[in-house]
Amino acid sequence: MHADLSRFRLKLDFMTLARFMPMHLLLDADGCALSFGPTLAQVLQGDAKLGARFEDLFEVRSPGGAVTIHEVLDRAGHRFRIVPRNGLVSGLRGHGQRLPGDGRILLNVTFIDLIGAIRSLSLSDADFSASELVREVLFLAEANASVTNELRALNLRLEGARVAAEEEAMTDPLTGLRNRRAVDLVLDRLCKARADFGLMHMDLDYFKAVNDTLGHAAGDFVLENVGRILREQLRAEDCAARIGGDEFVMVVAGRSDSATMMRIANRIIALIQEPMMFEGQPVRVSASIGIVRSLNCKDPVPAQMIAAADRALYAAKHAGRGRAVLQD
Repeated sequence: MHADLSRFRLKLDFMTLARFMPMHLLLDADGCALSFGPTLAQVLQGDAKLGARFEDLFEVRSPGGAVTIHEVLDRAGHRFRIVPRNGLVSGLRGHGQRLPGDGRILLNVTFIDLIGAIRSLSLSDADFSASELVREVLFLAEANASVTNELRALNLRLEGARVAAEEEAMTDPLTGLRNRRAVDLVLDRLCKARADFGLMHMDLDYFKAVNDTLGHAAGDFVLENVGRILREQLRAEDCAARIGGDEFVMVVAGRSDSATMMRIANRIIALIQEPMMFEGQPVRVSASIGIVRSLNCKDPVPAQMIAAADRALYAAKHAGRGRAVLQD
């Protein structure tokens, strides 16, 4: 047995509609707005005006060919897809119903791209009815964002650790200069590019005497000071490396003319010859430097250039130490 409900009329005030249907639109029989749900009003913003016509607020995407709300309801079987004309969201879907009595029309819509709408409009679960699954969607979105951010942070930490490990593998721990592996890579790259560069091979004179008389701590002190001098006298784009006990290599990129190379070498030699005070005692060493230029090599090869710089260094030592010799 079915009850006859035709004599009952459900009357809802606008506040009740707003509470239970925050995305509703109530139209009069002519398709003009009587009330907007608060969330839909956020979507429409300044267009959410009482009396506004449905077709002025929305472009109908489905059913095809419909423009007015009456055409929508007549063709769609109460279901439709629309896009706000202000373009703030990508689209809405919903259903509508003509109310008995005075011909008013009640539409209830929701977002097609819920997450996108929440982000673009800064919505929260308070903007939706309690019966919707927005809370669950928001939770999943927040969880996904949290996981994504954590993975991004982890990747950054791993990348930072990788860079730090590579940097450590290329650095001499005592002087902070590059090591032999690093200078080999630099020379290989410059030679393959047939770049213009100068190569200096430097050896400290009388360094063994420092170790023998004052101990290895004094020797380390000298090496650290030499490293500081080289960093200060060369540019960031140049490469200064410690390749052995008291052996150093400097690669000067892009300026290998003889005068410049000799000026750099003599300045380094003069600074290294100045007394270094270690525990109240002056420590004296000098430096000999052999210089070669890539422009003097028909086909520059790292091993051949290093061998040529070695020969120039030997010539500097043989000529009395504490000087630079450039091999033409």
